[in-house]
Amino acid sequence: MNTASIVSKVWSFCNTLRDDGVGYGDYLEQLTYLLFLKMADEYAKPPYNRKSGIPFDYDWQSLRSKRGTELEAHYLVTLRELGQKKGLLGQIFTKAQNKIQDPAKLYKIIAMIDEENWVMMGADVKGDIYEGLLEKNAEDTKSGAGQYFTPRALIWAMVECLRPEPMKTIADPACGTGGFFLAAYDFLVKNHRLDREQKEFLKKSTFRGNEIVANTRRMALMNMFLHNIGDIDDELCFIASTDALIAPPFESVDYVLANPPFGKKSSLTFTNEEGEQDQEDLTYNRQDFWATTSNKQLNFVQHIRAMLKTTGKAAVVVPDNVLFEGGAGETVRKQLLLNTDLHTILRLPTGVFYKQGVKANVIFFDNKPAAKQHWTKEIWFYDFRTNIHFTLKKNPLKKDDLEDFITCYSSENRHNCTETYSENNPEGRWRKFTYEEIIARDKTSLDIFWLKDKSLTDLDNLPAPDILALEILENLEAGLESFRTIVGSLEETEV
Repeated sequence: MNTASIVSKVWSFCNTLRDDGVGYGDYLEQLTYLLFLKMADEYAKPPYNRKSGIPFDYDWQSLRSKRGTELEAHYLVTLRELGQKKGLLGQIFTKAQNKIQDPAKLYKIIAMIDEENWVMMGADVKGDIYEGLLEKNAEDTKSGAGQYFTPRALIWAMVECLRPEPMKTIADPACGTGGFFLAAYDFLVKNHRLDREQKEFLKKSTFRGNEIVANTRRMALMNMFLHNIGDIDDELCFIASTDALIAPPFESVDYVLANPPFGKKSSLTFTNEEGEQDQEDLTYNRQDFWATTSNKQLNFVQHIRAMLKTTGKAAVVVPDNVLFEGGAGETVRKQLLLNTDLHTILRLPTGVFYKQGVKANVIFFDNKPAAKQHWTKEIWFYDFRTNIHFTLKKNPLKKDDLEDFITCYSSENRHNCTETYSENNPEGRWRKFTYEEIIARDKTSLDIFWLKDKSLTDLDNLPAPDILALEILENLEAGLESFRTIVGSLEETEV
């Protein structure tokens, strides 16, 4: 069966299950379990003859031999038993549940998967099928899965700017479904002629991640496995289930690519004395942090800096409050300017993330060894927000939209870059500010714009009504989030 037929078959079955109330996320879960078992079965046969650690009683063949209620009962036991195993196997099946209540349809999915030889199938084909389902799942706003899915065009641009090299380590402390890892993998494969040692390092030792949500971590592991990262019999798992912020990193890495979860505070949910659900803000008291705060975003920025080798590089998506917030925010910004070369900030438009109300940026910085003088000499800003409009369905962000930024960023010597902004070209989106100009700003704010918003002056060039309505909604939700940030800051001050 050709690629198009396989994709069509997988998708059509997903639509059939949706009629039974099984969403993309639930379908993805079951597909993950069953694909893993099928591929383990294929690897156990010649010419591979590899041991997967899956007991004979719970392997793929044991599922194929059953139907009806017997199949459903056996599937439940299989999921439970495999979830208690170690390594990649245990992580894939952690907290696994059967979401397909109709045994006949479960059998049809098993039959559909059994028809193909997945190991022999190209990694790009398997990956495209799975990535497509992940994106569809992210589009389902009710599921909340969008917060774990970063637009692939943005990920691609960030990787293109960092340009990772072979035999270097790449980390993401909140890796979601693994989008940054896959993009970095593709970049390395396409841009370097890798020898045997480099290929083995890329497959086994390049990536390190954290993801605390079990289902999201499961999808990340399967997504990478289908893209030929990791092995079926791996005893260790390169995506940890622990909160990355709890303790200092145990090893330094060469690159960090990340889009930490949106939302101001980390919190712990518990049952109080009245038997009601309550929340308590988490504050991470770490000696390697510059500021102690419950602001999750600021903590991730500090943690990412701590993860890097002194020659390490990072590209991180952060919300606007990281650029302007006072208190701990100002402290973190000043320390970044001193201890790293915070050289580039990409201001992103609204309408590109699946979580609405997000006004975000990408900060690029290179870590440096301790020094008496500040490492940041100037910061280049690219305003990709003003007068730019995207919507997720009708006008989604594409790779071509970010080509101009990549061209500006990727000049051979950044310090010899030419601004596109000038008095003669006030519409230029690429502009630099010196360290002295930044440090003189109130609270060392990096929330900088210079382009005029045409919607305020040119009524003839207003965006389409649906885009305008979505933008208004985004602004309202972003405003509410800013107010929450201010309230949170006031609460911290009072404490």
